[in-house]
Amino acid sequence: MTSTITRPARAPRPLAGVRILSLALNLPGPAALMRCRAMGATCVKLEPPAPDGGPGDPMAIYAPGAYATLHDGVRVLQANLKLEAGQKALHRELARTDVLLTSFRPSALAKLDLGWRKLHKLYPQLSQVAIVGATGERAEEPGHDLTYVAEHGLVNGLELPPTLYADMGGSLAASEAVLQAQLLRAAKGTGQFLEVALADAAAYLALPRTWGLTTPQGSVGGAHAGYRVYPCKDGRVAVAALEPHFAKALCLAAGVADASRKGMLARSTHEAVAAFFAARTRKQLEKLGHEQDIPLHGLPR
Repeated sequence: MTSTITRPARAPRPLAGVRILSLALNLPGPAALMRCRAMGATCVKLEPPAPDGGPGDPMAIYAPGAYATLHDGVRVLQANLKLEAGQKALHRELARTDVLLTSFRPSALAKLDLGWRKLHKLYPQLSQVAIVGATGERAEEPGHDLTYVAEHGLVNGLELPPTLYADMGGSLAASEAVLQAQLLRAAKGTGQFLEVALADAAAYLALPRTWGLTTPQGSVGGAHAGYRVYPCKDGRVAVAALEPHFAKALCLAAGVADASRKGMLARSTHEAVAAFFAARTRKQLEKLGHEQDIPLHGLPR
């Protein structure tokens, strides 16, 4: 199964003319850089040298296809920041950079002599967006996408989540922070330091569950008969007939009389809708959805 992201033919380019330097490895930083490039930024990345002379980002090894997509149009350079030559290469780039993107713990930034106070003194117009796992007292705490989403109730049973919610949510927050940094620099006349925490990104994505929307008793957690995944003859169907007019159309097709909210929560409605879907194929159901204006999508078993 493949998925594509559609963009307008002439997408806005609010970061045109903005130069971003990234030191961030793995997923959140490169994903943020990909979004910034789509908004018109000139993107450069410094990676540590790999022993074999290849890319220095671990993602290039464990997910080369993803790495290639994330770095399309990005100028990738290599520099060992622990050596004087690498530091010189870094500062050559920083001298012409608008926003520095990092993804290190504070202690690692300090070891690389990249503390914000020093950077700001050397390059007053430079902004920094620092992607971290968590903030405050937890800044040095080890963590990864899975631990952050688990912390916020987004891991069910022993199944791994279907995507990397904290990493991708963090990349959105980081690209938003780049825009914020540019706006703040324009308003205040000086570079800004902004921190983005993956734990906070997971917490934000978990808000619907925190509010009870996606718990089993919630309207989009299974309690509403019009918002569920049902088995059908040759697979499954995801139906999202939540609004009254969609629920009415679904009930009309399934032979259910009561399309009120109370009716959609009734066990009898769940059973009737389930029986309706079980007797039909994905193709039949998708045709019905198109004709009757019912939001649904067929899935394989």
